[in-house]
Amino acid sequence: MVARDVMDSRFHLLHPRDTLSQAVEMFQTAGREENRKIFGLMVVDDDDRLVGMVSMYDILLFLQPKHVRIWSEIEELDLDQLFTDLLERAKGIEVGDIMTTEVVTISPDTHLLAVADIMLKKHVRRLPVTENGRIIGIVYISSLFHHMLSGFLPSQGKSPW
Repeated sequence: MVARDVMDSRFHLLHPRDTLSQAVEMFQTAGREENRKIFGLMVVDDDDRLVGMVSMYDILLFLQPKHVRIWSEIEELDLDQLFTDLLERAKGIEVGDIMTTEVVTISPDTHLLAVADIMLKKHVRRLPVTENGRIIGIVYISSLFHHMLSGFLPSQGKSPW
């Protein structure tokens, strides 16, 4: 059992010059097209080479005001307006400014036990699958989990492990 067995060959890409507004739109589009929540997207350069990943977490972390704990205690502040202003300023920020650039990748022939080990040790929920420097898929931790542990289900028979 290898990465190829659980990878999703449908994936959506961003470019470093895409804005956060475009990234949020792509998260929504990808979710609709795949009929599930998408939490992270791969970022490629003009030659379709993987240069980073951006997640919902990355965007929320970027948008989180540094002093939000203090702000919530100040009654005179209009937090809704402050947040609206923050969103307006952030719309033009580029994905390349906040993406993770040190991306761990796997090959389609990486054994699933090695994939699980990488995900657990690196605390990642998705791994791009590359072959000859090109993205051919992505392994989501949920797919790995369901595939590896399907043997626990009585109707599925004996586990392959």
